[in-house]
Amino acid sequence: MFSVTQKAGEELKNVLANSTDEIKSIRIFMQDGGCAGPSLGMALDEAATDDEVFDEQGITFLVNRPLFDEVKPVVVDFVSGPQGTGFILSSSLKSACGSGCSCS
Repeated sequence: MFSVTQKAGEELKNVLANSTDEIKSIRIFMQDGGCAGPSLGMALDEAATDDEVFDEQGITFLVNRPLFDEVKPVVVDFVSGPQGTGFILSSSLKSACGSGCSCS
């Protein structure tokens, strides 16, 4: 399962509309998370042959098929609050927090 909240869809459409980049697909990828472990990130990218492709709210999302199988379900959300504003990617990926580092 792959889903995008209404707020995240609106914010991503604004980002894409204001982008000068010709690439308009958003890749979900694994990024190094330091002591907290890996997490999911987003970047503009072109499709590859081993991608799962999702069209949500008029936006094309790309996820490497083996990665998607490992972390699904994936939910893209946008939050704004005292902790900050930005996109949050939720999945079944577990955080490595608890190893003695500060994960605030």
